[in-house]
Amino acid sequence: MTDYQNLFIEPLNNTHNRSGFQCGVPSLDNYLKKQAKQDLKRRISRVFIAVTTESPATVVGYYTLSILSIELNRLPEEVARKLPRYPIPAALIGRLAVSQRAQGSGVGKMLLMDAIKRTLSVSNEIAIYAMVVDAIDEQAERFYQQFGFLSLRVQNRRLFLPLKSF
Repeated sequence: MTDYQNLFIEPLNNTHNRSGFQCGVPSLDNYLKKQAKQDLKRRISRVFIAVTTESPATVVGYYTLSILSIELNRLPEEVARKLPRYPIPAALIGRLAVSQRAQGSGVGKMLLMDAIKRTLSVSNEIAIYAMVVDAIDEQAERFYQQFGFLSLRVQNRRLFLPLKSF
């Protein structure tokens, strides 16, 4: 039995064996196995992997981070009226997945908190107003909403979390 509380999260590198990762969503599985390293090389996104401390280490989850701008008209009106009239800088969690074996063990929360922590660290150097996430389904949407993520106007399942909350 694996203790998923003793994980470490690090940037994806050549030593990670991604071939056995299965979260139950084929597009998320395939991304990690086939596309993630290409995105890293092209500087499209950064990929962070949660791995066990056991030997050999097992990938139990991952998330991606990149940057985007939020158009003011996408934000809820009560938020938008307090902001300048140009696109707002944000960090995007493009994907977040937990292996089927680790689901329900807190790994998703750990990955999300790590993404927020990394983004807050960068926001001391580069302005980032919010975290944005594309929830893949209703269950994922509820997961993010429990941590304070709010719906953006117009776009289905795209949520945001103002970093001033932290």
